[in-house]
Order: sequence, then structure tokens, then C-alpha cells
Amino acid sequence: MPSLPPVTQALLLINVGMFCLQYVLGFVVDRFLALWPIGAGFLPWQIVTYGFLHGGFNHLLFNMLGLWMFGAELERLWGAKRFLQFYMASVVAAAGFQLIVCALMGANFPTVGASGGLFGLLLGFAMMFPNRTIVPLIPPIPMKAKTFVAIYGGLELLFGVTGTMAGVAHFAHLGGIFGGWLMIRYWRGQPPFGRRR
Repeated sequence: MPSLPPVTQALLLINVGMFCLQYVLGFVVDRFLALWPIGAGFLPWQIVTYGFLHGGFNHLLFNMLGLWMFGAELERLWGAKRFLQFYMASVVAAAGFQLIVCALMGANFPTVGASGGLFGLLLGFAMMFPNRTIVPLIPPIPMKAKTFVAIYGGLELLFGVTGTMAGVAHFAHLGGIFGGWLMIRYWRGQPPFGRRR
């Protein structure tokens, strides 16, 4: 098994470290580093820091599994700098979507988790390796990467609109997909951006 590339490894370690810090300091970490809605405790750095916190061990485990599965391969393809740009664009876009949804709904609860970044990675993987066969954990059915992301994205939209699975930031997940999509279009010089980068 190939070794983990440096940024993927660093992200895994930071997430685990922050989870341990949450366990020790609890509310203090969540109060200042989770993503709170505007007017309910929002601080500017939270659009990044929330992506390194998690709501429980299973939340951390599945996000880190996805980061390892999809992030490592994308970092090998793009290199460390581009991979980090892509991941952070997904995290920040997810935060933006979540802040807008919370403002529209009048919500005052915080958001935590690397899921927005992970959904961006899923989109990136599907765009770079659309016909690669993967076997997701749920459901354990082999399918092409592009099919998996289309189904997952559609489910997130459905769950977000219908309010299914309360407590899950479905629109943040969609924001991560959107941020990843925008970053790839920026690199390719496609609308709404100018020349290729």
C-alpha cells in the first residue's frame, strides 16, 4: 500500500488532534471553532476551523476514511499545493452554503465536520476518474465514480429540501460539491472564469 501523501496525512492528523482537543475541552473548542450562524456567535475564522471538528467518533471515522480513499489519490494527481487549494475551496464553499441556509431558516445551532471538504473530494474524484469503479460502504454495490457522486448529490439535495435526517448539514455537503466544481472550472479556464490556469 503506498504511503500517504503529505497534505492528506497532515489533514488526517489535524482532524484527529482536534477531535482529541474537543474531547478534553469540549464546549470551549466548539464555541470558538465550530461554524456558528451569523448573529449567533459567528467568527470569521470559523469558515475554516469548523472543518476540523467532528460531532462524534463515527462522524470522524467516516470522514477520515473518505479523505484517505479519495484525497490521497487526488493529491498524487494534482500535487500538494493544488490539492490543498481544492480541499479548502470545498470547505469554505460548504461553510458559505451553510451560513446562507441558517440565515434563511433562522437557525442558531453550530456546524462541525470535514464533510463539506469530503464531498468536494468526491466530486473531484468523479471528474478526474469518472469511469473508475468504486464500492461504497452504503450501499455496497460496485458503480462508476460519476454515478456514485450523481446519486449521492441527488440524495443530499432531496434530504436537504425535505428535511430528512435532521441534524445533518445537507446543504453544506452540496456547498462542498459546488466549491470543488468551481475550483476545477477555474483551473480549466471555463466559465464563469477566464483563461486556463
